[in-house]
Amino acid sequence: MEYSVPVLSIAFMTIVALTGIAIPIVLFIIFRKKYRADIMPFFVGCAVFIVFALLIERLINSLIFSSSVGKAIQSNIWFYGIFGGLMAGLFEETGRFTVFKTVLKKNCLNDKNALMYGAGHGGMEAFYILVFSMASNIVMSVMLNAGMADKLTAGVTDEAKLQTLYTIFAALAGTAPMTFLMSVVERIAAVALHISLSVLVWFAAKNGGKCFWFYPLALLLHAAVNSVAVILSRYVPSMWIIFAVIYVLSACCVVIAIKVWKKYSSKSSINVKTSTDKVVEALK
Repeated sequence: MEYSVPVLSIAFMTIVALTGIAIPIVLFIIFRKKYRADIMPFFVGCAVFIVFALLIERLINSLIFSSSVGKAIQSNIWFYGIFGGLMAGLFEETGRFTVFKTVLKKNCLNDKNALMYGAGHGGMEAFYILVFSMASNIVMSVMLNAGMADKLTAGVTDEAKLQTLYTIFAALAGTAPMTFLMSVVERIAAVALHISLSVLVWFAAKNGGKCFWFYPLALLLHAAVNSVAVILSRYVPSMWIIFAVIYVLSACCVVIAIKVWKKYSSKSSINVKTSTDKVVEALK
């Protein structure tokens, strides 16, 4: 069977991939130049996403899903959504809390580093999801349009895997071009969520005591957003409605983070770099 992917679809996939590259870079520049945050929290955030979300969380999930309990979880969208949300919240928020208490402990004087960390964590997730998925789709689409579908299936003997490939080919050919841009819309809300949760966990790790509960709060908020997105995908046919719900939930998290920031952020610590720069200039 011949498959043909619209040129506009390939163009939009390219835009999405480039956006995935641009998001972390733009966030890094903004928080570094405008807010004078340190460089290290950004790259620590990138590393935490890779280690805690892509490696540890995936490994444990794969072990659980290969068991009879895991198969039962996967068979029910409510169990699957809630389980996936809790696992994402547990590993990613624990990763944040751990590095804030250890690796980034010396960076705690400048609260803007919480934002820089969130930019790294959320930016790396955006890069991973947008760039890697679209790069694969673009390569497949170009090969399909060149009549090279047989090369994509060469060597695949498993019938289930073969049917999966054909399903992907059909989806690429039949999906409306504008649909590919929807992933960018979703990532904007996700990045805002990651920065907000980073603020909550930052003050939980930095202040402890009465602020410690911000850590489990961030975990539950993260789990709630992810769970709702997965569960709604089963019952709501319109992705725009799902995105609207995600944006509302993310906006609520942003509001909570702003309130926490206003109450606990130290103005003197925020301006520490600016004050140091003035001293240096005076000495010159």
